[in-house]
Order: sequence, then structure tokens, then C-alpha cells
Amino acid sequence: QVQLVESGGGLVQPGGSLRLSCTASGFPFHTYWMHWVRQAPGKELEWLSTIAYNGAATSYADSVKGRFTISRDNAKNTLYLQMNDLKSEDTAVYYCAQTQEGLGRGRGTQVTVSS
Repeated sequence: QVQLVESGGGLVQPGGSLRLSCTASGFPFHTYWMHWVRQAPGKELEWLSTIAYNGAATSYADSVKGRFTISRDNAKNTLYLQMNDLKSEDTAVYYCAQTQEGLGRGRGTQVTVSS
């Protein structure tokens, strides 16, 4: 049974940083390209970033490029998202997922950027 568990969210001031983690189980994590997506209140799910199964390739949405960094540790079955220079518009629930469309995502972790 596929399980993705996100953690690391919280309340942070504008300009601050957070590191999200996603622990995977129930599937061969090291063979999957993995993704981060988010959903802000009243908005559709937004794709943020993708990383290749071996970490050799990454891609980012324009809205987070240069501020967010995706990475993974296949030995720990864990996906990460380092988020720097956070803005109020980054407030959302963040999910790791097996597809860019958010399929197979976990319950998410809330990130609130506010002073």
C-alpha cells in the first residue's frame, strides 16, 4: 500500500525558510520520479517541482524557481523540499506525490507565511 507522509510545515515569517520532508513506503521509491505540489485556499492544485528517480534531474515551476530546491535520499526513502525566501503567496498545503498531477499524494503539511 502506497503511503506518503509529509512533515516540516509550520508558520514562518516572510523571507524565512522551511525544509519539508516526505517519507515514502509501499512502493519502490528509488525507481520513481517524485513531485511536490501545493494547494492554496480556494485555488487548484499547483505543481512545484520534480526530481528524477536518481536525483540526476530536477525541474521547477516559475513561481518557485531559484527559491525552492528539491532533493531525495533513496537510502531513507525520503523526498525533501528546501524552501527559502518564503512569500505570503507560498501559504498552502504542500504534498509530495507520485505524479505531477498530484496522484498518490499524502495528507500534506501546512505552510503559512505571515508576519
